[in-house]
Amino acid sequence: MATGVVSRGSPDAWLKPGVLVGALVPLVALAVRAGLGTLGANPIAELLNQFGLLALIFLVASLAATPLKLLLDWKWPLRIRRLLGLLAFFYASLHLLTYALLDRAGELSTLLVDLGKRPFIAVGFFAWLLLVPLAITSTNDMQKRLGFARWKRLHQLSYLVGCLAIVHFWWRVKKDVSEPMTYGLLLALLLAVRLHASWKTRQRARYQ
Repeated sequence: MATGVVSRGSPDAWLKPGVLVGALVPLVALAVRAGLGTLGANPIAELLNQFGLLALIFLVASLAATPLKLLLDWKWPLRIRRLLGLLAFFYASLHLLTYALLDRAGELSTLLVDLGKRPFIAVGFFAWLLLVPLAITSTNDMQKRLGFARWKRLHQLSYLVGCLAIVHFWWRVKKDVSEPMTYGLLLALLLAVRLHASWKTRQRARYQ
């Protein structure tokens, strides 16, 4: 991660604010649609679907940062990787809150029954639980406190979160699985790039 000071005239100075503003546009659009009553016949389902999809998009985007550096030598995605991960957690939390507070009206007994009887909900909830420590430890201070090696091992859980999120998505849509399959293939490609790079590093170390 770059540590140099970014000047105000540099394109990088606008990178994070631009990504943040762009990431919040869908939320504003959904709020406007909700206010106008144009979310469709089942507005809660629409909110659930959109928040869940946005969470997955930002999670996969955050995981793409290092492979893009390895494949194309693009450094700028690394500068927004943390922000993308936090946006994934933000939208995943909105997804969960929409389900708990709107779809299930905050009834704890109903939530517990769903967790026990509906596997896709249990998988999605577990994915969100794994995101919590990743979000909490996303700061530079937490990275120093944990030590880089431990911090890195912890944040490798993001790939497990991605797999669980795709399974949650797959089981939720049931019939047309083309969209979760697309994200699954993309995640597999990103993981393959990381594993190949790790293998090459070990091979170089072995013969030095």
